[in-house]
Amino acid sequence: MPHRVTCRVLGVSESWFYKWRDKPTTAREIRRGRLANEIKRIFDDSGGTYGFPKV
Repeated sequence: MPHRVTCRVLGVSESWFYKWRDKPTTAREIRRGRLANEIKRIFDDSGGTYGFPKV
C-alpha cells in the first residue's frame, strides 16, 4: 500500500512520516534492542522452559 494512502488513513502528514522514518536510532531503542536479544538468548538456552520470572 502506498505510504501516501496509509498516511491519509491514519490521519498523519507525509512530512511526519518522512521525519519518523529518517530519525536516528535513540540510545533507549539501542538499549532495549540489546536487552531483547539477551532475553531471547537466555530463553533459547533454557530450551524455552523459563518464563519471565526466571529470565
